[in-house]
Amino acid sequence: MAGGVLVAGILAASNVANALPSDANEPIRLLADKATYSERSGVTSYTGNVTISQGTLKMVADNLTVNLTPTRAIESAVATGRPATIQQIVTQEKGLAKGQANRIDYNVKTGLVTLTGNARLTQNGGSFSGNVIHYSLKVGDIEAKAGNNQRVELVFPPQASNRVGVRNR
Repeated sequence: MAGGVLVAGILAASNVANALPSDANEPIRLLADKATYSERSGVTSYTGNVTISQGTLKMVADNLTVNLTPTRAIESAVATGRPATIQQIVTQEKGLAKGQANRIDYNVKTGLVTLTGNARLTQNGGSFSGNVIHYSLKVGDIEAKAGNNQRVELVFPPQASNRVGVRNR
């Protein structure tokens, strides 16, 4: 199909929602083999075995570029790798959301994560995969797009009430 297949959805209550509010109060820890910072542009680049974490949020990549505000707060981050990964506990009830892709763009202000290239997002046994996945940490919306002659795939775990041939006594 020209332009790929577009699937937009909001996962049911058993899946995505707001990230833990306590994460924003945690320190940011960043590890890398090399770091460079430009005072003029507010851009910091990290290369080699990059790990950034804040509370339950963790990104792992080969390379990471962080854009800072004039007050040196993180505005956005772009991670690349084979694959780059991101994970965060959404809520205690909903558990850990995990994403991976060749490129991960994270906008701190909007809470939007964009996974590009062999993208996959999983939580509570369910998963989305496609060429591009947009995932809102703030409201839980997910949009998956196909590309490169592939289709979007969604996998939902079976619910106890949906199982065939199982009888409770």
